[in-house]
Amino acid sequence: MVQCNIHVADAAAKHGCRRRGFDAKSRMAKVTFTANLMRHVDCPGVEAPGVTVREVLAAVFTDNPRLRSYVVDEQFSLRRHMGIIVDGEIVLDRKGLSDPVESKSEVYVLQALSGG
Repeated sequence: MVQCNIHVADAAAKHGCRRRGFDAKSRMAKVTFTANLMRHVDCPGVEAPGVTVREVLAAVFTDNPRLRSYVVDEQFSLRRHMGIIVDGEIVLDRKGLSDPVESKSEVYVLQALSGG
């Protein structure tokens, strides 16, 4: 597992983690990309901070801008051919990506497949 080197302290402060006594690293979600997606773009698994899917993905995309354009569009909405699962539940807000992410959540980003 590769740890995403982003502004962890900034994300923790934004969400009040310091005031509540949380360590910023304890607020990290595990983000995994499926093998099918990795065939198209380099995207190793990472840990990233955030309390919504959007915040977690924004943290991941800081170090991997090519991945951003593949997963979300210019308005940061999930592209039609992509899917995200958080702790076993399909993300419902594909436009705003406001679905909650808990500390220690598992986020799976996958390429949606179709065909017969």
